[in-house]
Formats: sequence, C-alpha cells, structure tokens
Amino acid sequence: MQLESEQKNVVIVSGMSGSGKSTALKVFEDMGFFCVDGLPARMAPALIELFFNSSAKEYPGLAMGMDLRQPDFVGQWKEVLLDIQKFSVRPTVIFTDSSNQILLRRYATTRRPHPLTSGNLGLEGALEREREILEPIRTQADLVIDTSHYSVHDLRRVIQDKWESLSSRSQGMRVHLISFGFKYGAPTEADDVTDLRFLPNPYFDEALRPMSGKDEAIARYVLGSNPGREYLRRLLEFLDFALPLYATEGRYRLTMAFGCTGGRHRSVAVTEAVLAHLRGQGFNVSVEHRHFSLG
Repeated sequence: MQLESEQKNVVIVSGMSGSGKSTALKVFEDMGFFCVDGLPARMAPALIELFFNSSAKEYPGLAMGMDLRQPDFVGQWKEVLLDIQKFSVRPTVIFTDSSNQILLRRYATTRRPHPLTSGNLGLEGALEREREILEPIRTQADLVIDTSHYSVHDLRRVIQDKWESLSSRSQGMRVHLISFGFKYGAPTEADDVTDLRFLPNPYFDEALRPMSGKDEAIARYVLGSNPGREYLRRLLEFLDFALPLYATEGRYRLTMAFGCTGGRHRSVAVTEAVLAHLRGQGFNVSVEHRHFSLG
C-alpha cells in the first residue's frame, strides 16, 4: 500500500525506563500528533494503516511509544520495521536515555517498579539488563536524547528544537553536532568526542571573554591562525573522507561532540565551522550548543 507523501510523519519513541519516554510522547501530543503509548510492536503496522486511512488529515503525524512493557519487544523490532516499510513509510525513531545513576535516583523518588525487576534481579541489575537489550534499537535510532540533566521543561524544548531540525531535512544519515564544556560533562550519546582544549582560549582575553564562538572575533581568535587553522583544515578533510563511508555502511545517524573547558568559545567556534562546511556539502546535519549559556 502506498501512502501520500505529505502523510508520512510517523515517529516511534522508545528508550530506557524512567528516561522520559512518556514526556517525549506528550511533547508530540502538544504538537498535534495522534499519540499512542505502550503500543505492542506488532500492532504498529495495523495502526499506521488505520491512521492514514481515516484520521491522517486531522493530525500532522502519528507518534507511538514502545518499550519493554511488552514481551519480546526487541525480537519483534526488525520484523515490524520491515512491515512498516511496505506502506512506503520510514518512521523516525527517537531514543531517550539517561545515566544509570540518574535513573536510580528517579526510581527512588517515584517508587515505581522497573519492568524487569524480580525476586532475583534488583533495580540496578534490571537497568543494566534493559540497557543491554535495547542497545540495537539505540544504535539504529535517528535521534538519541540523554535526559540526565534535563528538567521536564528542558526536555520539551530540546525535543521541539531537534524535531524541527529533523523534520525540515531530507532522509538519509543524520549528523548531529554537539558543542559542550568538559567541566559540565561530556555527552554520553556521542559516537565521537573531540577534546579542543589544545586550541588558544579566548577566555583569558578580557575583551573577548563575554563573546561566544558564534562571534566572528572568537572564530578568528580560535581558527584564524595556527594551530586552529591547520586543525580545522585537517578535520574537514577527514570528515569529507569518513562521513560518506559511514553512510555507505548504513548508519542512520552519527553524533559528534566537540568540547572545550566551558563550552562557550572554542567548542562553539569549531562546531559552527563544521556545521557550515557539512551543510555546504549537502549533509543532513543539525547542531546543539549544550553548555553555551553556562560557559
């Protein structure tokens, strides 16, 4: 069955228990999506067919929450994705994650049972087991959101911003760029983390300190002369070589993180330079300056 192209906005939200899946789904509900939580994976193709045959014109899309509350969830995953593709639909998969330490704290606060806990498996063991089971889905996800340090309001803003970036670009491997400050912690969802603390630091120039890596003066200071200029040349040359190989290998997404001390000057300048280059090369790329206002 072929569905009309303007009616192909299908989102699957999955992730670690306690990491914010339900909150993520509510964000899509607020954006006008038709949302179903706790959906058995095998029901997804039937729901998609029913949705597009009846209610598609009333909603901008369909968002489905799937997790370990259903038996053999991961075992059904590949089969279900193949069934969905019969409708000429490629769903966007969003995976919410968080550190085990944060998840333990959240469970202690809510006092809700984890779906994998039993007489022989405590909460910590259940989280480790869940992470192991869900790793194939996390790897295939179009977008991984680490909610460890997000409030509910932060999570809503991040999902809205990232969804806008995802939905406005064509299909294909997505490259997500993150600038961050090491003193606030490196992004756990990054596939590649680069330490930029060897570059000249504008923080020590009082005239430059209030600025950010988005300002031309900072970009010149960091990248206008060596070692920054030569580093950027080699970095972009490497990306031009490597990214097509990732795409050929079948990657859905690649998250690259660039860090400096505070996440405001060097990391932002390099990330912005990489962003401009990759967009100029036609890559499907989005950006997040995680600690921009903290550095």
